[in-house]
Amino acid sequence: MDSGRESKLALADGTVVTGRAVGAHGEAGGELCFNTSMTGYQEILTDPSYHGQIMMMTYPHIGNYGAADRDTEASRPMVAALAVREFSDRYSNSSAEESLDNYMLRHGLVGISGVDTRRLVLHIRKRGVMNAVVSSVDTDPQSLVAKARAWPSMEGLELASRVSRDQPYDAAAGAGPRIAVYDFGVKQNILRTFAGLGCRVRVFPHDAPLPDVAAWRPDGFFLSNGPGDPRAMPEALATTQAIIRLGQPVFGICLGHQLMALAEGFVVHKMHVGHRGANHPVKNLATSRVEVTTQNHGFAVQAASVASTSAAISHLNLNDQTVEGLRFRSFTGLSVQYHPEASPGPHDSRYLFEEFLRLINQG
Repeated sequence: MDSGRESKLALADGTVVTGRAVGAHGEAGGELCFNTSMTGYQEILTDPSYHGQIMMMTYPHIGNYGAADRDTEASRPMVAALAVREFSDRYSNSSAEESLDNYMLRHGLVGISGVDTRRLVLHIRKRGVMNAVVSSVDTDPQSLVAKARAWPSMEGLELASRVSRDQPYDAAAGAGPRIAVYDFGVKQNILRTFAGLGCRVRVFPHDAPLPDVAAWRPDGFFLSNGPGDPRAMPEALATTQAIIRLGQPVFGICLGHQLMALAEGFVVHKMHVGHRGANHPVKNLATSRVEVTTQNHGFAVQAASVASTSAAISHLNLNDQTVEGLRFRSFTGLSVQYHPEASPGPHDSRYLFEEFLRLINQG
């Protein structure tokens, strides 16, 4: 870590803070958001749903347990940059393969440490998420603010094509149901969960023609998580509508959940701040049980737009009453906004995968 190199973080509203550079020397921009998780920084950095965003961690000490490839959700970091209060110069973890700083250097990920993340989080909560730039090569405040203002807005931005695989591949070879996964930025732990349930899983690119996917003879379709604005994905929306017409069970998580809602004519809106963390309480309205969930989304389904003839709201966020799950009545399908493959509860929400398999077996 170059502890002597200055770095700056500039927001589009003119706010500029100074810290020290960590990771790679360079410059990156994107939507500045924050995550409240105390651990799991490597899973967060490699989650494809964060593509195009600058990740600010609210927990002050980051890097203290190093980095290991087994803890990644993708083969490389997906965030644009990392901002932290205090970056650990040393790490302690017998399973670590390298320091977080070395991991960031190896992948060209820029970062900034030594900034007042508490003040910045309060600022964003009040003003809303906005674009920003992190740089250790340009430290002129006016220049950086201008770059942040010129950065493309996340609203109206299609990003799934930048993180999806471009060729189909087999992710699991179990003897159970055949699951066709549309990859809008699928996390590896989702695939591991299906594999652990004995499924046979094939992952298809985000733009794979449905006839090609259907030729594989899947028993059910899974629409994955991913980055960007679902309203800017007309081709994926058309594919989702076509999948629904096939009559086979469909399961969607995060972006997949939003696409399924849009396919039924429901409204998806950009959130003021969004949910990003590993401690969000969600109520299952069918059982009245509360699940501790991991979340990562900046868009949400508008509750008032959910037509009762088409779907029922199955889960609600207890912090702000936003829609967290849907059970569809017009076709065999379920979807959730949060991430049941993650383990904050630790396994409060894994039943959703089993419910999807039950829908397949009932068919």
